[in-house]
Amino acid sequence: METAPKPGRDIPPKKDKLPTKKKRPRRYWEEETTPTAAAASPGPPPNKKRNRELRPQKPKNTHTAKKSRVSRKPQIVQKPRERRDAEPPRSLSGAQDPFPGPAPVSMEVAQKFRRIDKSKKLPHSKSKTRSRLEVAEAEEEEISVKAARSELLLTEEPGFLEGEDGEDTAKIRQADIVEAVDIASAAKHFDLNLRQFGPYRLNYSQTGRHLAFGGRRGHVAALDWVTKKLMCEINVMEAVRDIRFLHSEALLAVAQNRWLHIYDNQGIELHCIRRCDRVTRLEFLPFHFLLATSSETGFLTYLDVSVGKIVAALNARAGRLDVMTQNPYNAVIHLGHSNGTVSLWSPAMKEPLAKILCHRGGVRAVAVDSTGTYMATSGLDHQLKIFDLRGTFQPLSARTLPQGAGHLAFSQRGLLAAGMGDVVNIWAGQGKASPPSLEKPYLTHRLSGPVHGLQFCPFEDVLGVGHSGGITSMLVPGAAEPNFDGLESNPYRSRKQRQEWEVKALLEKVPAELICLDPRALAEVDVISLEQAKKERIERLGYDPESKAPFQPKPKLKGRSSTASLVKRKRKVMDEEHRDKVRQSLEQQPQKQEKAVKPTGARPSALDRFVR
Repeated sequence: METAPKPGRDIPPKKDKLPTKKKRPRRYWEEETTPTAAAASPGPPPNKKRNRELRPQKPKNTHTAKKSRVSRKPQIVQKPRERRDAEPPRSLSGAQDPFPGPAPVSMEVAQKFRRIDKSKKLPHSKSKTRSRLEVAEAEEEEISVKAARSELLLTEEPGFLEGEDGEDTAKIRQADIVEAVDIASAAKHFDLNLRQFGPYRLNYSQTGRHLAFGGRRGHVAALDWVTKKLMCEINVMEAVRDIRFLHSEALLAVAQNRWLHIYDNQGIELHCIRRCDRVTRLEFLPFHFLLATSSETGFLTYLDVSVGKIVAALNARAGRLDVMTQNPYNAVIHLGHSNGTVSLWSPAMKEPLAKILCHRGGVRAVAVDSTGTYMATSGLDHQLKIFDLRGTFQPLSARTLPQGAGHLAFSQRGLLAAGMGDVVNIWAGQGKASPPSLEKPYLTHRLSGPVHGLQFCPFEDVLGVGHSGGITSMLVPGAAEPNFDGLESNPYRSRKQRQEWEVKALLEKVPAELICLDPRALAEVDVISLEQAKKERIERLGYDPESKAPFQPKPKLKGRSSTASLVKRKRKVMDEEHRDKVRQSLEQQPQKQEKAVKPTGARPSALDRFVR
């Protein structure tokens, strides 16, 4: 019986169809390709595994002769390819960059970041030293250009106040400014009515976020003045003469009637420093961790808060010290005295670095701008003067005030505020590096009581005023730097960031011995001392070792010019030259002694024959 063949048997299998190559989609930024070019373009790489299977495999035990490393084929020298004109880089859309290359930087902006003075050069410097200086100058120039170019990334710009149709800005009231600004800026203007415990002294933290103030009748408080959140509030039951934040807002120094006290941000007393007694004014040097205090007894004391030791206690010998400020540029303390002079002090010197005669009467207030270039003083003669601190100490401008300024303060951008009774006047200049013009005030504000303390808030257009009626926060457009360095003074840092910053600041603490008038002199070579040391060395040795170039032995052949033999020959020649010079100096010594014993023009004596 025949059976039907099953499907699939005795039927040749169908060949698999080759997969058709799909056409690659063209992107919108790619150019169209011609069909000839598409055909000539190589396809996908062949499958390496399939090719490996088709190759004939060699037996494992057969040994083949090694090929010579020297190629027998004649080497053809390839000509270098001619480079075509490189097209400018295109973006994804195919458009060219309209501003290729780095952004241009003006030399005036780059000059602001330079620290090396190229005009000063070392006389008779060696080639190695000269090359190192050239490398340092090149690196410094490149860094200054990068820093100047990074200013394009700053997001904020300084504000200013301008009147309409020639209107005098001094007539603009604080209420008008509050109505014109946004809500966030308007909230920065406030008044604290604290007549019960006034008058008040105040201080802002380095970041400008926290405010501390102390009243004459013992009231001490600290708060986040932006959010109006109170940190601590205590009454020390003693007169408070001054108050200062230390390196962070977590520590607070209060000059009370008898001694100096340190509190934390919770109002807990940590230390009572009895060696600093009857303190009148406080200043904190942030880069040196030094707290400077002036007292009624006429002593200027430097306290290192990182280790808790007194670095220096200097007697100014000028009576009671009520006027004190610091130079933010070089950390020099300025003291105002009752004889009309201002003295400049450093903990490394027991005498003042300089004394400036400023007024005919006693000095009432002193302030120094952030660049350390200008100093403002006011005295009992009702004079307000601006001095140049760049080595000349000469007055640049002066103005007679009706009452005389009892308190002065400079802003970060060079605005000068003066408290005269219950009136605050603010003068502005042409910019940060220019002195303020005393001809016409920029702003004027009247308070509810006489002024007792002034300070501009860092990185905010705010002036804090402490008076007998409490605390007033004024809006001063264009007073502060609009951009802050987040690694140095960050107002929005967390507790962890503050702790890490404290550790880094302690590691980078500047020693107190380096405080001087010109901090750039620390990086320069003292040429005068170098020449004096050279002269003393010549007198001690009897010859100049650097007058003649050192001997360089010539190399010999056949392995006789090893390093040891060269050094040996070099030392031998140097020893011979040294013996000759010492022999000459010994021969000249008796002649010098004879000249010293027998001065020219002296009468001969009968006892000269006994002198040998």
